Amino acid sequence: MRIILQQPVDKLGEPGDIVEVKDGYARNFLLPRGLAIAASKGSAANAERMRVAHEAKVARARDEADAMAARISKTPIQISAQAGEEGKLFGSVTAQDIAETLSRSLGEEIDRRIVRLAEPIRSTGTHEVQVHLHPEVNAALTVQVVAQ
Repeated sequence: MRIILQQPVDKLGEPGDIVEVKDGYARNFLLPRGLAIAASKGSAANAERMRVAHEAKVARARDEADAMAARISKTPIQISAQAGEEGKLFGSVTAQDIAETLSRSLGEEIDRRIVRLAEPIRSTGTHEVQVHLHPEVNAALTVQVVAQ
């Protein structure tokens, strides 16, 4: 059965794509959930409009992520934590702490899940942290951890 995707579907395509799928998959999964519509002769123009709109949306999201990455890279943050004599922290600095400090610094809400830390920071000093903004955009953030 030929269908036109209205939403992104993993391993199948993006909105506006005309794809061939098994009848049962289309009737029982894609069509009832509003992920696709049945393709007809006159729906090719509609599919093209959906595809163009989706591409514009993706490009806009990428541009916003690039702008945010530039702002994040220019904004080093400083976090103070209790530390011992040798610079080892009594606790640790987590992605949540970094996200909250970055949110205050930028004035925009930053989700802790986009801050990529292999493990929590447990020592004072300068650390590089990746912030995943878009599937194609990562920003490098400099985090300065100082003793209280």
